[in-house]
Amino acid sequence: MKALVLAGGAGTRLRPITYTSAKQLVPVANKPILFYGLEQLRDAGIVDVGIIVGDTAPEIEAAVGDGSRFGIRPTYIPQPQPLGLAHALLTAADYLGDDDLVMFLGDNLIEGGIGPVVEAFERDRPAAHLLLKRVPDPERFGVAVTGPDGRIERLLEKPADPPSDLALVGVYLFTSVILDAARRIAPSQRGELEITDAIQRLIDDGEAVRASQVEGWWLDTGKKDELLDANRIVLGTLERRVEGELDAESRITGDVVVERGARLVRSTVRGPAIIGAGTQLEDVFVGPFTSIGDDCLLQRTEIEHSVVMAGCSLTDAGRLESSLLGRDVTIGRTTRRPAAHRLTLGDHSHLELPGG
Repeated sequence: MKALVLAGGAGTRLRPITYTSAKQLVPVANKPILFYGLEQLRDAGIVDVGIIVGDTAPEIEAAVGDGSRFGIRPTYIPQPQPLGLAHALLTAADYLGDDDLVMFLGDNLIEGGIGPVVEAFERDRPAAHLLLKRVPDPERFGVAVTGPDGRIERLLEKPADPPSDLALVGVYLFTSVILDAARRIAPSQRGELEITDAIQRLIDDGEAVRASQVEGWWLDTGKKDELLDANRIVLGTLERRVEGELDAESRITGDVVVERGARLVRSTVRGPAIIGAGTQLEDVFVGPFTSIGDDCLLQRTEIEHSVVMAGCSLTDAGRLESSLLGRDVTIGRTTRRPAAHRLTLGDHSHLELPGG
C-alpha cells in the first residue's frame, strides 16, 4: 500500500500566514501539521508516500527532505494547479500504479492514528473505505449518507441542505479502481474534479464503499480559530518535560514543555504549554494552551491561548489572547510622540485593538 498526501493548495483561509508559508507547515504544539500525518502513516506501516505539492513545493521538500526522520520514502509529485482532490489523484496515477492507497489531507489531525482502519481495509478490501465524523456544520464538508449495513449510499460535496451530519474526514483508502472512476467524472460547478464524485461513481458501479466513524477528535486546521483549537487539544496530550533553564524567580505549573536552550527569567508558564528551543522569556506570563516557537524573545508580555511561530520578538506587548503570529513577527512599543499605532499588515490581516 502507498500513501498520497496532499500538501498543495494556497491555504487562503489562513492568510496572511500562508502568503509566506505552506499551510501544512504551520505548527501545532510546535510541530508542523504535516508531520503528524506522516508519522501516522509510518505507524500504520506505510512507508512509500507520494506528496502532492504546488507553489510551496520548495518549502515542503525542505521540511520533509528524504523522509528518513519520519521513516518514510517520499516522492514529490507536482500538481500544476489545485483542481480538486480527484485531479490530484490522477496527477499521481503513474506513481500509484495498481497499488492500494491511502489518500491523506496534509492539514488534518486525527486522534489515535489510522492503523485500525488500514488493517480493516487490507482485510476486507472494499473499493473504498472512508473515515467519517459527525459535525455540527456539515455544509462545510463533503457529506455521506450511509445505509443500515454501514455502506455509503450517497455523497455530496458541501451541500447547502445536508442530508446528514456525517462529514468526510479527509482520509480515504482505495484500491486502484478509483483511478478509472476519477477518469470518468466531469468538473463540478467549482471547476474541480471532486473526490466525492469519483467515489459516487464507484457506488453507482456497484462497488463496495464502506466507512468508519472517528470516535475521537478530528481537527481541520484550515482557519485561525480551528488551528488554535487544534493547538489546545494537542497541547493537552503532552507530558511535562523541562530541559531549559529557569531562574529562582520563575515558575511552571502543569504540563509544560521547556525545550533545551530555552531560558525563563522572572517568568511564569501555566500548562499545557510549550516553549521552544532557544527562546527567552523575561518578566513574562504564558497562560494555558500556548505554543511559543524556537528562538523567540518575549519581554514584559502576557500571552494565552495562542500560537507564536519561530523567531518572534514581543516586547511590552501587553496581554495577547487567541492570537496566531507568523515567523519573525516583531511587536513593541515606542515612546516617540505623537503616540500612535504604527502597523504593517498584509492582505487579509485581522487586528483587534482594546477599547478605552
